[in-house]
Amino acid sequence: MKSSRLLSIVLLLQTRGRVPAAELAERLEVSTRTVYRDIEALSAAGVPVYAERGRHGGIALLPGFRTDVTGMTTDEARALFILAAQGAHSALGLDDALRSALQKVMAALPAPHRPAAELAGRRILVDPDKWTTRPSSAAITEDGPTGRRATVDLDVLHTAVFTDLRLRIGYRHSGETRLRRYTVDPYGLVAKAGTWYLVADRRGRPQLFRADRVASATLTEVPVRRRAGVELAEVWQLLRRRVEHRPAEVRVTARIRRDRLDLAVRILGGALTGPPRTEDGDGTGAGEWATLDLAFPVLPAVRQLLQFGDSLEVLAPPEARRVMAEAAAALTTLYAGAVADRPS
Repeated sequence: MKSSRLLSIVLLLQTRGRVPAAELAERLEVSTRTVYRDIEALSAAGVPVYAERGRHGGIALLPGFRTDVTGMTTDEARALFILAAQGAHSALGLDDALRSALQKVMAALPAPHRPAAELAGRRILVDPDKWTTRPSSAAITEDGPTGRRATVDLDVLHTAVFTDLRLRIGYRHSGETRLRRYTVDPYGLVAKAGTWYLVADRRGRPQLFRADRVASATLTEVPVRRRAGVELAEVWQLLRRRVEHRPAEVRVTARIRRDRLDLAVRILGGALTGPPRTEDGDGTGAGEWATLDLAFPVLPAVRQLLQFGDSLEVLAPPEARRVMAEAAAALTTLYAGAVADRPS
């Protein structure tokens, strides 16, 4: 622990310059007396550290002394700061280790590059977890996990979030063919389970735009107007909760053949409201069918169940069965000619 603390002192002094002993003690969670003992140990080891008394005094390193503990390039450091924002470290109990690692990286960077590394962590977030529910087509501006291939290079959005300028975008919502035009104030970009999203304010309200539905993006010359004191991580948590906790409007019961059950669970996992139930109800899985309890944000979304063909039947509610019947009838009409022309 002492060797780690000594290194932390050197890195803090290297980054901050002169630091009061009381501040070092508070940061390292030790007494001021322990800090002075550590300074003596560093000095004995050949580190050119000294203490100045007085109102403006503190502990400092001699000018020109540096130690490079990482060997990282600036881009590598920026990448680390981005990954540090993903939040997985808390779950693993690695917050202290992460703080120490970032401190070492910051100390190793040339001073002119440090602001860029810090900014990267505030403008780019990585959230590796999948959505816990399927957002509705109305939600993206808080949209869900399906979409088109990007029509705007991600570099354009990346530039936008680092230039602190307003952005004009042409956006295609799920299920729509026409573009909607928005002027937004970007906070940053979030990679959610491998899919990129632009987090921005529109008319002072936070919204989420899926990057692969942004058809055009133009920087304005107007400075960005973010809400005072609000950062990307805070806005992202708000939008993520809003999407994942959106109340479902349509509850659907369906049955599916057992040999397609595993596939259905993988595809419909976000819509399932409980574990599948076997038809015989004894939990042995002996029946040919299994029952699924599903939730969809809007009634037309039930049509995604058509992908399972006659292996899945919607049982309730009646309006959901009607949507499925109408969609199946439309498909029958569409392909009726192809069946008639098929050689016998």
